[in-house]
Amino acid sequence: MAAIRSFVRREPVLLIAALAALASCFFVPPDAAYARYMDYRTLSLLYCLMTVVAGLRQAGLFAHLAHILCEKVKSVRGIGLLLVLLCFFSAMLITNDVALLTFVPFAVVVLDMADRKKELIHIVVLQTAAANLGSMLTPVGNPQNLYLYSCYELGFGDFVRITLPVWLLSLVLLCLACLLLSPAPLSFFLGEEPGMDVRSLCLYLGLFLLCLLVVLRVLPWPVMLGILVLVLLLLDRKILMQSDFMLLLTFVAFFVFSGNLARIDAVDRLLRRLLEGRVYLTSLLASQVISNVPAALLLSGFTDDARSLLLGVNIGGLGTPIASLASLISMKLYSHSDHSHTGRYLAEFTAVNVALLLLLSLAQRLMQA
Repeated sequence: MAAIRSFVRREPVLLIAALAALASCFFVPPDAAYARYMDYRTLSLLYCLMTVVAGLRQAGLFAHLAHILCEKVKSVRGIGLLLVLLCFFSAMLITNDVALLTFVPFAVVVLDMADRKKELIHIVVLQTAAANLGSMLTPVGNPQNLYLYSCYELGFGDFVRITLPVWLLSLVLLCLACLLLSPAPLSFFLGEEPGMDVRSLCLYLGLFLLCLLVVLRVLPWPVMLGILVLVLLLLDRKILMQSDFMLLLTFVAFFVFSGNLARIDAVDRLLRRLLEGRVYLTSLLASQVISNVPAALLLSGFTDDARSLLLGVNIGGLGTPIASLASLISMKLYSHSDHSHTGRYLAEFTAVNVALLLLLSLAQRLMQA
């Protein structure tokens, strides 16, 4: 029972997705059409990208980069801005959750060394928003982008044209928020510069470029998957099991659920009527309740408005802590730090996220008009 409770706490979204998929099977019994529900390209790309990013972390790239940059900053405001921008820009390539797993613990260490723990909540909240918003720009920035990019067969240029204006405004708003931090001088010593495994770094950078070729539709996904698995079986087989397989299973469950819903005529008509002219608002609100990845998977089968859905689930990652799974990661990391105040964290998280959500939604509405 303890193991079951632990699993439910760790993977609530997977559990909900699995139950929803199972329930839908009573209305649409399993048949050969189930195999067509799966977006195998997205699943393969997601697995390969998670594996490659785990390899880059293992090689020491992110710790090395953060160490070098933070040693050059000498004020609280400067270190806060740097830690937020590290999450914002790195999330475009390594995904929002990995950016937070890498740089939130680093923020905790730096501010503890500098005896500036009172700024930790503000900085971690802004880091979380930065990772969610920075990841918006590229197809590889987060799982919902990768799926929608494949589902609607968007070109890379078309994708960036949709997300770039909101992404730029997000950058400006986050920089302004960092100005609220104290300009007081900062003094700390991080110790020796962490080394990097150059051989591993070159290997995983090469595999990352391979993934990008698939994203740009230069290389077929089966070729990428075959090369990556073969190379890592020979050189670093342990890393093959370090991807988030629970996230992949969540995708599979929602593919089954949304695929079955599309085959129930009454539900199909209802969802299409609900989304007509309200794709952005519906996807944004759905993200607040079921998080933005499931919202993208569920709603994509019932609308052709890729732009509104893409912006809705990305801006919808703001708001409640469950709107983006990455937000839960940073909250957990903060709560495990010394002298954490979860109530204060949630209050500031909500205030900052709701403010950003409203401002970006207003800007999106004006740009669409």
